[in-house]
Amino acid sequence: MTTADGARDEFPAGPASYPHAQADRAGALIPVSYDSPAARELTRALHAEQVGLYGRADAPEAARPADFTPPRGAFLVVTGPDGTALACGGWRTAAQATAEIKRMYVTPAARGRGLGRQILAALEGDARRRGMTQVILETGVANVAALALYTSRGYTPIASYVAHRHPHINRALRKSLAADPAGKGRPFRE
Repeated sequence: MTTADGARDEFPAGPASYPHAQADRAGALIPVSYDSPAARELTRALHAEQVGLYGRADAPEAARPADFTPPRGAFLVVTGPDGTALACGGWRTAAQATAEIKRMYVTPAARGRGLGRQILAALEGDARRRGMTQVILETGVANVAALALYTSRGYTPIASYVAHRHPHINRALRKSLAADPAGKGRPFRE
């Protein structure tokens, strides 16, 4: 199946068509529904970590699963060879031609393997293929690894786009997808 611009649709039947995707020997990058068990497990772990760092965080249940469903978004999980959920991230449409990266998380045991970079590249590539020309995101200042990842991928600071965010705690970032034509991201595994 192809998208309106002729690009191949990586989710021809939506994320629900991949409920039993098998991890290969090196693990797998799998599109899932935002309310899948693996996504819930990882987003709850992210929430607990954020509460520990900042004293509060947006509840993962407040997000609408439909926002992370093609063509308006996507949610990915990286699994290990044994099927264990190791990392996640998603994008949703924030405004016309603008994607927002959300819920990027790598479990402590899986950090340092480049999984965050892998997910981010795939999300950017999918958003680009679906007509998004820029991505925005927010992260906390205490998340040094995330800030380093986003900076290394070409994100630059912008004014906060979320009401009631404190600039001493939160950082808003933006990246033009047109500025990275070679970095289309790895297609999702079928």
